[in-house]
Amino acid sequence: MEFVFIRHGQGEHVLNLPKSLHTSDPALTEEGIIQAKKLKKQFPLLQTDVIVSSPMRRTLQTVQIWSEGIKCQKIVSPLVSPRMFPQNPEWQTLPCDEILTKQKVKDDFTDIYLEEEQSNEWWLKGINTLTDKEFKGIAEGFLKWCKQMGNKRIYIVSHDGTITSYKQFITGQDLTRNDFPKETGFLKVNF
Repeated sequence: MEFVFIRHGQGEHVLNLPKSLHTSDPALTEEGIIQAKKLKKQFPLLQTDVIVSSPMRRTLQTVQIWSEGIKCQKIVSPLVSPRMFPQNPEWQTLPCDEILTKQKVKDDFTDIYLEEEQSNEWWLKGINTLTDKEFKGIAEGFLKWCKQMGNKRIYIVSHDGTITSYKQFITGQDLTRNDFPKETGFLKVNF
């Protein structure tokens, strides 16, 4: 099975660093919208495709723009929400990385299915500050859940630290922040 991890388009939270990291619920910028539109040519979607998105406005907007006009399956999961990389127990989740509530996702993104079988715990706190050991358990469960869908390819729209954490888990390589994908950058992994 092929997993294609795609980083969301440019978000408002990166425009005026480090101050902008304290922006709550940042949306895509104009550049981010352009980047999301380019995904249509780079990764043309079919109705049989599945996209799993982080419950963040910038990832959900990326999915909506990219999948416009295609009735593929779109799912929101907190198991691909923002994740700090590398982990530091002294760090806390910044406002730009606080996940949307289930109700906010339902209200604002009506064409995207809300994955409610996954524990409410992850919808409340996300995976941002999990230890590497805790994350490994989450990653195993998430990838198993994806495989059960039976699709040959699953797209996952997420965040730089999350994508790098999953890549490190899947490949066993030691990675650094230098391995982060750029905006709408991607990583293909067979698992």
